[in-house]
Amino acid sequence: MRVLVLGAGVVGTAAAWFLARAGHQVTVVDRREGAGLETSFANGGQVSPCHAEPWANPAVLPKIVRWLGRDDAPLLFRWNRWDPALWRWGLRFLANCSGRRAGINLERTLRIALYSRTVLQELRAELELEYDQRRLGILHIYRDRREFDHACHAAELMGRFGLPRRIRTAGECVGLEPALASAQPRLAGGIHTPDDESGDAHKFTAALAGHAARAGVGFRFGTAVQALLRDGDRVTGIATSAGAIAADATVLALGSWSPLLAEPAGLSLPVVPAKGYSITVPAADGTAAPFVSITDDEFKMVYSRLGGRLRVAGTAEMSGYDTTLNERRWTLIRDRARDLFPDAGDYGHAEPWTGLRPVTPDSVPLIGPTRLKGLWLNTGHGTLGWTMSCGSGRLLADLMSGRQPDIDATGYGLDRFGAII
Repeated sequence: MRVLVLGAGVVGTAAAWFLARAGHQVTVVDRREGAGLETSFANGGQVSPCHAEPWANPAVLPKIVRWLGRDDAPLLFRWNRWDPALWRWGLRFLANCSGRRAGINLERTLRIALYSRTVLQELRAELELEYDQRRLGILHIYRDRREFDHACHAAELMGRFGLPRRIRTAGECVGLEPALASAQPRLAGGIHTPDDESGDAHKFTAALAGHAARAGVGFRFGTAVQALLRDGDRVTGIATSAGAIAADATVLALGSWSPLLAEPAGLSLPVVPAKGYSITVPAADGTAAPFVSITDDEFKMVYSRLGGRLRVAGTAEMSGYDTTLNERRWTLIRDRARDLFPDAGDYGHAEPWTGLRPVTPDSVPLIGPTRLKGLWLNTGHGTLGWTMSCGSGRLLADLMSGRQPDIDATGYGLDRFGAII
């Protein structure tokens, strides 16, 4: 089968690899000059099933109220214009904030995240991939006792779904990561997920794209996708800046830009962009910069040591498709990083970056067919695109090839939103 994969980020590239391994003739189309140059380029670096708790949950509503109007809020809303799609997304988000819905969405997210971590490990061993990976786990730290208690409850629930997490005292957190020593008096405790990982998503994507190309996958870089081509209710290919490309099946893996391509074809996707920021800091020698990947839950920030660099990422800004690098937002990340790890690196030479992450109202990705024949989805992974990429790619390849997937595919289709509102 001739398959087009739209998007050469970590999600699209992984899908292309597994589709090619399944025997399909695969072409990847991307407007950038190489693989992994958009949202996958400078993310937080964590492979983190431990982050599977959905954004939409009962505990988030009072926080959103507190954060309104605060430019330093971890989640910033700039909904100052009438956008029907955005408001539909918001209503669906609210509908998913019940305890029952949050539990369902946690299980679905964790199911694909755990599977994906296993697939990544297998792929790394098979292809001998190197991408500054570390297998020291992820340590969540907490300053507020009530937040820590809530997180311990969520950790217990994740344990029931197959993700072991270890509750740690402040002293034990410093024992795991000595770079936290100066912060110990402020810590209420931490939760360590020993099986989670970290690594450079861009390096991984570029390396996997190289293997895919050698395995016969075609890459059409510098080619903008303009429209889906249809014959009745069937998608037959795409129109691009370099002409039309025909296909038997098309995979929409364009992240936040997926809804913009689907809408003119009559398909409404409940995906909105959430702008995230990161800085990359030349790391200091020794133990001043953390080796264990850290999540600072109070400020929704993550720290990953990538070789001689420290990647610090965080915040989410709901401001549409604006990709402007807001200096206040990225310098806020730098200042908070310096406060937690004052001697971790050369903050004066921090390299800022921003990217748009495709978020669904329930934090569960969209993987599977659509009502348009020949059009498949692999999008909406939110902040967990790197975490879910390999599992999503293999699951999609199995579904498109008519094979029984390794995991239950229930709950990842677009049809789940029909019954919410």
